[in-house]
Amino acid sequence: MFVSHRLGERARFDDRGGITVFVAVCVVALIGIIGVAVDGGSKMRAVERADFIAAEAARAGGQAIDPAKAISGEAVVVDPADAVAAARSYLSSVGATGTVSVSGDGKSLTVTVNDAYDTKFLSVVGIGSLTVAGHGEATLLYGVTAPEEGS
Repeated sequence: MFVSHRLGERARFDDRGGITVFVAVCVVALIGIIGVAVDGGSKMRAVERADFIAAEAARAGGQAIDPAKAISGEAVVVDPADAVAAARSYLSSVGATGTVSVSGDGKSLTVTVNDAYDTKFLSVVGIGSLTVAGHGEATLLYGVTAPEEGS
């Protein structure tokens, strides 16, 4: 009887610390989930900002209408060189980089912004930054009226 009591006592003490390992694993997993949520949400905001900047740069470029063609009534199109310069100037003013292109007919501009988001939590696992791209387009409309309310 003395031996069985001793075995039961030893088995009971062998479990000590088991819950600590479980809690440690759960805490690490929870911190990882929070990190992915924080960095994922921040990347989404960075993409929204890049899209906004690209759209604003396209609008700025769209203001560079070719005056010679507009005054003569020939067409309302952008001057490609001035439009690209205006869009790039806007990108530079907000500290962004990207590409600007003008369509062949001069009626639309496309801007792509390239940026990176520096991670807060994912850097612990070696992911220091995530690439971000934003797209914006401006199309010149002339002589188009807005639809009446209710139609």
